Amino acid sequence: MSKARPQAVAVFDVGKSNVRLTAVNDSGVALAALERQNGVDSSPPYPHFEADELYAWLIDGLATLARDFAIHSVVPVTHGACAALVDDDGLVLPIMDYEFRGVSEVDSDYDAIARDFARTASPKLPAGLNLGRQLFWQQRQFAKEFSRATILPYPQYWAARLCGVRAWEPTSLGCHTDLWEPGCGDFSTFAKKMKWDSRFGHRVSAWTPLGLPLPEVVATGLSNECKILAGIHDSNASYLAHRATRAQPFCVVSTGTWIVAMAHGSPLDVLREDLDMLANVDAFGNPVPTARFMGGREYAAICGADGVLAQPSAGDLETVLESGALAIPSFADQSGPLRAQIGRIVSNAPGAPSPRAALAALYCALMTDYCLTMLEARGDIILEGRLASNEAFASALAALREPQPVFRSPDETGTLRGAVALSLLARGKNPEPARLDPCATGLVEKLKATRVRWRNLLPPSHAGSS
Repeated sequence: MSKARPQAVAVFDVGKSNVRLTAVNDSGVALAALERQNGVDSSPPYPHFEADELYAWLIDGLATLARDFAIHSVVPVTHGACAALVDDDGLVLPIMDYEFRGVSEVDSDYDAIARDFARTASPKLPAGLNLGRQLFWQQRQFAKEFSRATILPYPQYWAARLCGVRAWEPTSLGCHTDLWEPGCGDFSTFAKKMKWDSRFGHRVSAWTPLGLPLPEVVATGLSNECKILAGIHDSNASYLAHRATRAQPFCVVSTGTWIVAMAHGSPLDVLREDLDMLANVDAFGNPVPTARFMGGREYAAICGADGVLAQPSAGDLETVLESGALAIPSFADQSGPLRAQIGRIVSNAPGAPSPRAALAALYCALMTDYCLTMLEARGDIILEGRLASNEAFASALAALREPQPVFRSPDETGTLRGAVALSLLARGKNPEPARLDPCATGLVEKLKATRVRWRNLLPPSHAGSS
């Protein structure tokens, strides 16, 4: 008699740099995972994601997982600043890479009608990081194709490919898109003026089961009763993993290509457009004061190719502190409160500071601390994602925030537990509080002195702003 396959949720996590398909149990434990890089096709009409290639990989991956697990739900989780234009035959235009700078040619016309930070809490960002700018450019360049399209936020595009149902939920629209007014929970005046508000299909919650899998998806071995959930924006998944079980103020720091700090309990009036702060919208439709910077990209730039995979220790961090080396923002110009500045490394000793990975971790901790101060973050700070396991980063941040408690999630990524929370909510169950590990705090005085020195090296308008 064959052994019953363990029950699992399949989480399809599309990050800007990497894509994962993971089988996860209801406790948030990853049972098996497949991973690949997320490439961008630079061929005309503009840089875009290879959706069909990625879909084929997803189908193969679901077949692999279905051999060992009884998949009862599939949850798409994706990066923001991305949408798909579809009709009954599929994509009418390729899915744009948000780093495409060609959309900036419409800036003067776009900004005149879209900029409204007081209502949208969506700052002006470069390239296609404001989703509204992507859509505005596409409508001008490809009017015929655009006119027949339904607009789908990226998580819901993948849900639609799996079950055929088009819908939307607010986490991807409340993500610096210029399309949403978080204060009233509705499309922005700009979106309504463009008549895009009627082009998104129907609204659902992130945990809504949109439908059952299409026959080609069932052919992978999934049950024809498997639920395809609407899905969620990735930073919001990390946040939901804790918001679903907490009422008191806290802050989630989600780390990956981006480092995103979302502060529950902070007032919206702390937000400043010139510092690239914004209001995200959580899975329950509530605005969340947010600050972020392109931390993963900057970490790699500071480390160099040889250091990105290194795991710097607290001892490595102390070595960097003793050397006096500091990385001064910014090493990516697409986001963050200091993106207009050109990054540089200062040191009391000649030559390249070593170890570079610890210098990069220190930089990310100082920047994260800066963002948390801007947000007036209160309560527990919870680290999720790639840098949560980086000892130098976690211990530096814990020291900088002392006496505010800093914890890290032992889960591989916060998005997994957030996706599990969605699947539990879809089944009428309450998520359990996540297990968290306290971060060690050493070198407190040295790090706080380093913070003073680092901030004194920032431009005058920023050194005292936080």
